[in-house]
Amino acid sequence: QVQLVESGGGLVQAGGSLRLSCVGSGRSFSTYALAWFRQAPGTGRIYLASLNWNGKNTYYADSVKDRFTISRDNAKNTVYLQMDKLKPEDTAVYYCAARTMATWSAAILEYDYWGQGTQVTVSS
Repeated sequence: QVQLVESGGGLVQAGGSLRLSCVGSGRSFSTYALAWFRQAPGTGRIYLASLNWNGKNTYYADSVKDRFTISRDNAKNTVYLQMDKLKPEDTAVYYCAARTMATWSAAILEYDYWGQGTQVTVSS
């Protein structure tokens, strides 16, 4: 069983930056692909970015490709999402997820473990 705990959300003005962190438990965490998703009120959970077990392969949704950066530190069992040039439409609850495979995926159903989410609010 893997537990994921996100942190780093908050209120920021448009154009600002935030860095989200997600700490995972378990010795196998470093072998899993990891991802970030978000869910705005009244909408479904959507994919943002993912990376493989060693962080050398990453994939981004077009909506965040030039503004968000995903990375990981396996020594700390942590995955990060650096968010720059934030927009009001980025307001959502952000979730990290892990899949028990080494390679990244953009498919929500392929992720086995989820954090509880952290709220990000971007004011205009």
